[in-house]
Amino acid sequence: MQNKNLKAKYAAGAGYNPWYNLALEEYLLDNLGENEIILYLWQNDNTVVIGRNQNAWQECRVGDLEENGGKLARRLSGGGAVFHDLGNLNYTLLMPRKKYNLKENLKVILKALQDLGVEAEFSGRNDLISGGKKISGNAYYLGSKAAYIHGTVLVNSDLEKLVSYLKVSDAKIKSKGIDSIKSRVMNLSEIDDKLTVAKIKESIKTNFAELYNQGQPLEEIKIEAAENEEFKKIYDKYSSWDWRFGKSPDFDITLKNRFQWGEVELNLKLSSATIKKAVLYSDAMYSDLIPKIADSLTNQPFELTKILKAAEKSLANYNWQNKNEGENISEDFLNWLEKELKTIIY
Repeated sequence: MQNKNLKAKYAAGAGYNPWYNLALEEYLLDNLGENEIILYLWQNDNTVVIGRNQNAWQECRVGDLEENGGKLARRLSGGGAVFHDLGNLNYTLLMPRKKYNLKENLKVILKALQDLGVEAEFSGRNDLISGGKKISGNAYYLGSKAAYIHGTVLVNSDLEKLVSYLKVSDAKIKSKGIDSIKSRVMNLSEIDDKLTVAKIKESIKTNFAELYNQGQPLEEIKIEAAENEEFKKIYDKYSSWDWRFGKSPDFDITLKNRFQWGEVELNLKLSSATIKKAVLYSDAMYSDLIPKIADSLTNQPFELTKILKAAEKSLANYNWQNKNEGENISEDFLNWLEKELKTIIY
């Protein structure tokens, strides 16, 4: 790689909003100069970021995350789900596509860690490991003219939250997406408790400048986001429900239960996070009610409140011969449906 032919620049994330930071990453990619290479360092807080082709609900306990003030984000690149907090540093290296070389580009990160005394090395999957445990994972995106490699450096991340949010429940999902690859991970603070995000950030910047800018200070890119219509459009995409959830691969759900009043089996076929088809089987006596419930769920977004509201409306509008029995069946069905869906959505 002819590093001297590339103009090196630096960009820093503004705040800890993942939708903003991922939007800035794509904006930098779209506006990369023909002979530019950019180092972008950023952090998210209390965030799960899933790969482009992943099922949001299969990879993350979304309800728990959002109830605790966290955010779900979807990135452009493939790969598995990751948890970000302020004990984690994210890096992105953006370069012309013809200059993309995964191991060559990642030498910046590898050497930055080694300079701080970390015995880091590449693993077979191109992660960075130390002592057999992953300390940095990465993914990449190849555009028509530009490319990027991005990844995480675990410094002092809350690994309990990582496991909690990414631990998939035993829900009945058959997905056409890509499962996360679970790896053993370790914080760099376990190697040296004096290592901080700030120290690692400076080491990465120093090594990037040495490799691509003859050790000279890097030109910093500043984006006036509030006045940039192109950036705002990209941000709107990353923060939208459609991008974060609607881009989930198609998947099927089967829910079963036996009540005193009958047995039910609910089958949902989802596409773009919308229930495209709902089929409800039951041996309950109310044969005309069963298809009404299924019809009420068809074309609903896969959001708990909207699904429950639709089912509740169909039950409430049914002409019950016995009011008390109708109230009991409605309560049974809605409580069960909420509980089952929470195992998937939450």
